[in-house]
Amino acid sequence: MSHAPGSDWRTPAEIAGYRTTPDYATTVRFAERVAAARPDTVRVETFGRTGEGRDLTVVIASNGGLFDPGGARAAGRVVLLVQNCIHAGEPDGKDASLALLRDLVSPDGRTRLPDPVVLLVIPVYNADGHERTSPYHRINQAGPEPAGWRANGTNLNLNRDYLKADAPETRAFLRLFHRWLPDFFVDNHVTDGADFQYDVTFQLDATPDVAPATARWLDEAVVPGLLREVDASGHLAFPYAVFLRDDADPAQGLAFNENPPRFSTGQMILENRPGLLVEMHMLKDYETRVRGNYEVLRAVLGLVGRDADRLASLNRTADAEAAAIGAGAADAGPFPLVVAATGETVPVRFRGREFTRYESTVSGAPAIRYGPRSWEPELPLERAAKVEVSVVPPAAYIVPPQWVGVIDVLEAHAVRMRRTAAPWTGPVERYRCSGMEWPSRPFEGRFPILRSGNVERSFGRFGACEPVTEEATFPGGSAVVPLDQRLSKVAIHWLEPEAPDSALRWGFFAPIFEQKESGEAYVLEELARRELDRVAGLRPEFEARVASDRAFAQSPGARLEFFYARSAWGVANRVGVYPVGRLRTLAGIPLA
Repeated sequence: MSHAPGSDWRTPAEIAGYRTTPDYATTVRFAERVAAARPDTVRVETFGRTGEGRDLTVVIASNGGLFDPGGARAAGRVVLLVQNCIHAGEPDGKDASLALLRDLVSPDGRTRLPDPVVLLVIPVYNADGHERTSPYHRINQAGPEPAGWRANGTNLNLNRDYLKADAPETRAFLRLFHRWLPDFFVDNHVTDGADFQYDVTFQLDATPDVAPATARWLDEAVVPGLLREVDASGHLAFPYAVFLRDDADPAQGLAFNENPPRFSTGQMILENRPGLLVEMHMLKDYETRVRGNYEVLRAVLGLVGRDADRLASLNRTADAEAAAIGAGAADAGPFPLVVAATGETVPVRFRGREFTRYESTVSGAPAIRYGPRSWEPELPLERAAKVEVSVVPPAAYIVPPQWVGVIDVLEAHAVRMRRTAAPWTGPVERYRCSGMEWPSRPFEGRFPILRSGNVERSFGRFGACEPVTEEATFPGGSAVVPLDQRLSKVAIHWLEPEAPDSALRWGFFAPIFEQKESGEAYVLEELARRELDRVAGLRPEFEARVASDRAFAQSPGARLEFFYARSAWGVANRVGVYPVGRLRTLAGIPLA
């Protein structure tokens, strides 16, 4: 890197005194300038395009010029992927990453790139949202101004899109991820929510759905190491993402943070990789936040470099454990679909801000006002987690070929599949689902049935899916998804209806709940009278429903539909029959 007199290697944010953050073109030009100064160590590449047609950029830093995944793996390198600006109004990580890249190649830089590490940096993931700037986007954030937009060009929040993969940015990310298969992932954000003293908060999942050995390493080595390094730099870190149990009363304590695979770090659990969520505190000034984010990245880089061999071994073990899920389906144990708080709490010292609670005459609800003085109680923290919903996995799934969108998402995730060479009929387990209710407004471009949590509110209502074993016929070209593969968890979460971000919950199978055949009232009247006399127990069931359900009793259509649904004609509609089959074995299936 040239240090000739007059050369200025300050980042654009540094030059602006942290009042502003650079636009996308300026951001990429700075990265390209670093790469041009040290082409043996830094390279800038594109890995896809946004919906509005912008190139998506990744910066690769690698000692010895190992810029391809095969060469890096052959040399025993581990890969650290840092993602910035998925919420484009939260650019702290971007400006911290530019400073880090500069320092890695500068002779007098304070940070070195460890030889065992290849660093991938996505400076701006949500490039379209990044360019939609306004001083009115982040009302609760102390700079910079203007700020980008939270969502992408079609107003999708990319940090709700990882498993369903609707956006072109998500598809590009998945291609990049599976090309490099990173060993450790960092996603940089800025908080919403409470006021407190910490300028850095972060979270690493070590819940029951994480590989046990990886979870121990995170708890015993990574979390303490990050706290030690960040605090020693003069910043103040807290090892949990701060979610209050009651937004209007911090004294009630800190809530468990659910992390389903709609989120980046939730998706990392399915990829068998550690995922670090970084949340800089929104009310700190921008310079403090950027410098704090830099210290987090610097600490992660050091930890990954120090434990490179151990990290690579942990990931190999986690991949092998995932590939074993479907290997012995007959005696498979339960697989966790939903992880939730146990209800138990542990006391934790929390360095917060004083606050006053009052009844708002504006909202009519309890409200809170924070003050400048410190408040440092011991608060109850919901840290312990349990498996709330689980399923015994099959050996494989079979998906009829007409469900193109469902199969397309699996392909986008690089899940290994085979197609049937001819129609096949055989025994499968599948689900009969009922009682679903859909929301009245969209969420992330769809009408989903998602479980509620402390991050999202409830959308729709999930009824019940009961397993049945039956003979079923699947057309030629059906997708067979074996679970003896590294990405078995992705397949399970996408194809098991009760998983928190399943294809069914996101509405990919909504047509199965539509009744397409029925009859006129005068026809159903005759059917009802015949069935009342013919079917044992039908009359008392009908009369009990009339007596207990006023809305049913007052609806002529519902009363007639009661009989149609229970008749052979109603059963033939197959309403609520989940079309995906669960296979105990692949024996006898004609695979192409």
